[in-house]
Amino acid sequence: MTAFEESGKYRFVISTESGAGTRLDRFLTEQVRDLSRSRLQQLIKDGNVLVDGNSAKPKLKLTTAQVVTVEIPEAIPLEQVAAQDIPLEVIFEDIDFIVINKAHGMVVHPAAGNADGTLVNALLHHCHGELSGIGGIQRPGIVHRLDKDTSGCLVAAKNDVAHQEISRQFADRETTKIYHCVVQGIPSPAAGTIKNQIGRHPVNRQKMAVLEADKGKTAITDYKILTSSAQSQSESPGIDHSKSPWAYVQCNLHTGRTHQIRVHMKSLGTPILGDPIYAQPTRQLPRVERLLLHARQLGFTHPRTKELLTFTAPLPEAFHPFMPLT
Repeated sequence: MTAFEESGKYRFVISTESGAGTRLDRFLTEQVRDLSRSRLQQLIKDGNVLVDGNSAKPKLKLTTAQVVTVEIPEAIPLEQVAAQDIPLEVIFEDIDFIVINKAHGMVVHPAAGNADGTLVNALLHHCHGELSGIGGIQRPGIVHRLDKDTSGCLVAAKNDVAHQEISRQFADRETTKIYHCVVQGIPSPAAGTIKNQIGRHPVNRQKMAVLEADKGKTAITDYKILTSSAQSQSESPGIDHSKSPWAYVQCNLHTGRTHQIRVHMKSLGTPILGDPIYAQPTRQLPRVERLLLHARQLGFTHPRTKELLTFTAPLPEAFHPFMPLT
C-alpha cells in the first residue's frame, strides 16, 4: 500500500498485506490518524472519499488493487471556529494557563478535516475565549501538542506573555516531560538513552523515521523499565503473560519531535502496544484497544510567579493491568 499527501489529498493503493477485506471507514481511521472516525465517515458521506473514482459507503469492504482517494476541504478560519461544550479534565488552571489531562482520541487543534470537536473548541468554551492569540491560525493558546491517540498532560496559555514564556521553556529544553508506555517485548538494555536524528519517513509520509546523522532533527529520550511481564505474572489480571512478553516503560523526553517515543521504542524492536502506525495492533499480544502512551508528568516554571511546577495526569484504565506495584 502506498500513500501520497498533497494539499490535503491522500491516495492509497490497497494491497493484500494491508487493507484488503477491511471496511473503508475502518481502513481510513487506521491510515489517516489526524482525523477522527466520525469525521472520516462524514467525509465519505459528503463525497470527499472515492474508491476507484466512485463515491462509496463507509461499510464498503476494500479489495486488492483498489485506489482510495481522500480530498480534505480547506481549513475553516479561526473566526469561524466554534466554542463547544466538550468535557475537559482540568488538572490546574489560573489566569495565565490551563493544564488538562487530554483524552485519548481527542485532536488538539482544528486543521483540514477537523473543524470541530477538538481541544481548541473545548478550550474556547471552557476559558470563555480567553486564550493567547500568538499560536497561529486555529491554534489559540496551544503551546505544544499531543498526538490524537496519546493521552495526558497538556498546557495551553491564556495570554500572549504566558504563551511566549512557556514556549521558550519548551524550545530551550527547560521543561520536564515524562511519559509512560507499554511496549511489546522487553527493551535491552533495561535502561538507557536513545539519541539520533528523526525526520519524515522517505516513503510513507505519515510516519517519522530514524535518519542518517546529517538529516532530520536531534531526538533524545531517556528510558527505563518500571516493570515487565517477567516480573508481574501473578499481578496483572486479564493479561496472559505466557502469550507474549511486554514491558511498562518510563520515558523522559529532552526533545519534542513528532512521534519521538513511538519511533524510539520501535527502534529498540519493542513497539508500543496499540500503535497503528509503527506496529500492527491486531497482531500484537497482549491485545489492547488503544495506543498505550500517556503524558504522565509535565513540569515548567510559572511564567508569572517563577515557581517550579509539576503536574501529573492519572493513568487511564487501559494501563492498569500493566502498572508496577507501589
